[in-house]
Amino acid sequence: MPAVWYELKHVCKQSGARYGILHTPHGDFETPIFMPVGTKANVKTLIPEEVKEVSDGLILGNTYHLWLQPGDEVIRDFGGIRGFMNWDGALLTDSGGFQVFSLSKIRKITEEGVMFRHHKSGEKLFLSPEKSIEIQNNLGADIIMSFDECPPFNSSKEYMLESVNRTIRWAKRGKDAHKNPDTQALFGIVQGGGNKEIRKYCLEKLQEIDFPGYSIGGLSVGESKTEMYEMLEYLKTIMPEDKPRYLMGVGSPDDLIVGSINGIDMFDCVLPSRNARHGTAFTSYGKIQVKNLEYKLSQTPLDPECDCYVCKTYKMGYINHLVKSDEILGMRLITYHNLYFLKNLMHNIRKAICEDRLLDFKEEFFKKFGYKL
Repeated sequence: MPAVWYELKHVCKQSGARYGILHTPHGDFETPIFMPVGTKANVKTLIPEEVKEVSDGLILGNTYHLWLQPGDEVIRDFGGIRGFMNWDGALLTDSGGFQVFSLSKIRKITEEGVMFRHHKSGEKLFLSPEKSIEIQNNLGADIIMSFDECPPFNSSKEYMLESVNRTIRWAKRGKDAHKNPDTQALFGIVQGGGNKEIRKYCLEKLQEIDFPGYSIGGLSVGESKTEMYEMLEYLKTIMPEDKPRYLMGVGSPDDLIVGSINGIDMFDCVLPSRNARHGTAFTSYGKIQVKNLEYKLSQTPLDPECDCYVCKTYKMGYINHLVKSDEILGMRLITYHNLYFLKNLMHNIRKAICEDRLLDFKEEFFKKFGYKL
């Protein structure tokens, strides 16, 4: 068997969503699954033992940031990210490509790779497909990503095609450079912005190279939800059925449900932890801003329907005080709750898929959470 493989177990008769098992060297995971983001080998404000409680055991590390600090060779000498951060679950790393394009002040894209500047120091840096794979080999994640360009969603057809062809060539170079295919699964990344024809072309060319899984990049990058959902609905009809499908950088509750309906197996996003650091909590009845005056005297949990440790232990009024006082504990408690909320949401999505009622679940959840149907 390859390092990572996907086992389709059930297709929801009502929605066409997929329930399956993702097999990795460090665990088997029910899908659809949400993966918390541990950008710098930590999920911000939480210790790994807490991350185990609020995740299904598969998390992300960020290639760009770990390459720059402390360095991929340092992490390699600790036994990879897992040994470095004392994580005994599974890991996925991105390619570093998105940060190159989103954080760099200036960049120059060539066939060889991308010359850009460090987002803090301004130091000149160069990242190529081969270098990205070398870094990820050293980081040691179970699933790693091809180096790609993430073009703006509404780029011209001419530029989009040029970019996608370069991404395809880079994907082939990355696969040729990959040293650990038996222990690390390298995914191809389907780009093409809002152009369905180019998206299909990109997928077909990546399938010719043959990857054990396929990621969908270039969505949730400023386009409308309608545009994103329309593209997901289209991709659902052409993505290979026997390989995992990973939608990169998407993690709001509505997107997780709609993405699952459209055949996505894997999601990640910084949203739940980033929101928490700004005092925003997910609840069964929608998002709330915990520092608002209305919660100052509240003796109820963040979410009366949640059974996470935070909701069973702390009152809203106390967390309101922590957030207004800029206490780190407030960020920690909301982060823990938000991630647990999404873990529970994914459990309910999988249950609804297996019961052939995911569209009914969507309607119930949207009405209760306050989303428009």
